[in-house]
Amino acid sequence: EVKLVESGGGVVQPGGSLRLSCGASGFTFSTYAMSWYRQAPGKERELVARIYNTGATAYYVESMKGRFTVSRDNAKNTVYLQMNSLKSEDTAVYYCNTMTDRDYWGQGTQVTVSS
Repeated sequence: EVKLVESGGGVVQPGGSLRLSCGASGFTFSTYAMSWYRQAPGKERELVARIYNTGATAYYVESMKGRFTVSRDNAKNTVYLQMNSLKSEDTAVYYCNTMTDRDYWGQGTQVTVSS
């Protein structure tokens, strides 16, 4: 059974940083790309970043480039999202995702950027 568990969310002031983690199990982690999505209140879920299986290649949505960094540790079956220079508009529930035989999602972790 594929399982994705996010952690690391919280409340942070504008300009602050957070590091999200997603622990994965139930599949061969090193074989698959991993993605981070987010969903703000009243908005559709959107892609934030994707990292491919070896970790050598990553894709970022344009608005996240330079502020967010996705990484992975295949030995620990974990993907990370380092978020810097956070803005109020980054407030959302952040989800970890992978697609093996189908899309799998974690339960999400809340990130709130507020002064």
